[in-house]
Amino acid sequence: MNMKKTFAIGLAAATLATGTAAFASCGDAVGTIYVDTNAFFAPFEYYDGTEIVGVDIDIMNMVGKKLNKQIVVENTDFGVIIENVSEGKKYDCGAAGITITDERKELVDFSTPYFTSVQYVVCAKGAMEADGKDGDVSYVLWESLAGKTIGVQTDTTGDIYVDGEINATADNDYGEDGVLYGTGTKEVRMDSAQVACDAIGSLVDVVVIDKLPAEYIVNKSSKLECFALYYDAKKATQEEYAICVTKGNTELLNAINEVLAELGKSGIDDLVSKHLGLK
Repeated sequence: MNMKKTFAIGLAAATLATGTAAFASCGDAVGTIYVDTNAFFAPFEYYDGTEIVGVDIDIMNMVGKKLNKQIVVENTDFGVIIENVSEGKKYDCGAAGITITDERKELVDFSTPYFTSVQYVVCAKGAMEADGKDGDVSYVLWESLAGKTIGVQTDTTGDIYVDGEINATADNDYGEDGVLYGTGTKEVRMDSAQVACDAIGSLVDVVVIDKLPAEYIVNKSSKLECFALYYDAKKATQEEYAICVTKGNTELLNAINEVLAELGKSGIDDLVSKHLGLK
């Protein structure tokens, strides 16, 4: 899908930028790679105490070792990561479960994709019923969200999709289907997936976020459940993650791609399992 929407900063309190440094070797690293992230997207990035950890951080630490450079990871709002990396004034790359879009590719260079995700709907247990099953995956259709207030994390793919489905028409350039246009559905933007899910039952009815963050949050709550979000019985709401770098930084981009190739799908899956506490 062609996603053509830039969003303003949404609701909830702003998070403070916090840095985490990882050294590529025993004190002899030359140079520093500054990584911009949003540390509220487990298992890809999250806080363990005061340290930012996760799948993307493990990947970037491997890149640091390959280049013999120190990795410094800092937390910012998700919505400014592409702009920060594009400017190249401080951040060399962005690692935050970032979805590849044509609009973002105009501003930054992307690594090879390393993970394919599906959008999920998080709701209170018993509040929704599955519209069907795709193998062992229970899903709900976009139409089932009509009339609801939907929470999202600002500037994420969930935000892009929900905004497009509510506001797209044949006369605008959203590139979305407009499934929810004219249905009274509302969108509420928040600073993180966790904040959005905490608001279920008060500010919002449901939350649309990526699969693994949805499952991570639901697994910690006895009051929530989640379903895959589909357009029809064979079409999931899907995207690919990649790491973005400042345009022209070929050395860093090549090193990231080399690490991703060395890991392969099985290696990435192992990192996901580790940070989900499954191994």
